[in-house]
Amino acid sequence: MTTVDSVDAPAPDDPQAVSGSRPPGGFLGRSRTFAGVSPMTVGVAWLWLSVIVLLPLAAITVQSFEDGWSGFWDAVTAPAAVDALWITVLVSVIAALINVVFGTLIAWVLVRDDFPGKGFVNAIIDLPFALPTIVASLVLLSLYGPNSPVDIHLNATKPALVIALTFVTLPFVVRQVQPVLLELDVDVEEAAAVLGANNLTIFRRIILPALLPAILTGAGLAFTRAIGEFGSVVLIGGNIPGDTQVASQYIQQQIEIDAPVNAAAISVVLLLIAFVTLLILRIVGRWQSKREDADR
Repeated sequence: MTTVDSVDAPAPDDPQAVSGSRPPGGFLGRSRTFAGVSPMTVGVAWLWLSVIVLLPLAAITVQSFEDGWSGFWDAVTAPAAVDALWITVLVSVIAALINVVFGTLIAWVLVRDDFPGKGFVNAIIDLPFALPTIVASLVLLSLYGPNSPVDIHLNATKPALVIALTFVTLPFVVRQVQPVLLELDVDVEEAAAVLGANNLTIFRRIILPALLPAILTGAGLAFTRAIGEFGSVVLIGGNIPGDTQVASQYIQQQIEIDAPVNAAAISVVLLLIAFVTLLILRIVGRWQSKREDADR
């Protein structure tokens, strides 16, 4: 009879027992686990980031200084440019604040309440992300333009700009607040209610501190999105210099009159505003995280 030599089974702690016949280097020849990041992966990520983001930003910055610092300063301090930037920041802040209130309210309703059509409402929240912004401007013009079916005429006014920007930036706040609401422990709220706290106190002392980072992030994203918006305001806004002309329309105007340096200068200012806003949000977020860790 032919006998088969026994083979010692690998120990349970032996990596080969888990990985089978996989080479010691693991997937892609790495010496670490799959969760690690190899230098090649980091290099590809930086290369892609440079090509898509950093190089275009560097190019527009260099172009904005083609006439030197004095040329850049003259471009960004021209009366029409200052008006466009001021109007842009003003209507963007108002739109972001409106979305902070109503976006948080919508997120609350979607998470805490059940009602007929809830799935439909939850789905159309993302519609501004998918809808071409020029279509949004056309819809708003049809609703609030000269032939308004509801007899509300807002075209070529600042309220029209605010409505358009509120429409396209609403999902930023809702989708930031909604996951945090889902993770909140309702038992803490119920315990506070049992101890005698009213609804306002529960919201102010328990819910709002937990939601604040998400609300601020949503507001910041909505603001930075709004300052560069073009499509949703191009029809309903009217593009009136000094009144309803926003920065993106001013940039287009400068390109049309063959002043690309001025257009690049205003673009750099918008980039700086967006960068500072996101930087402040990051600092506030880290401070909030450290505060929560300290409280624990």
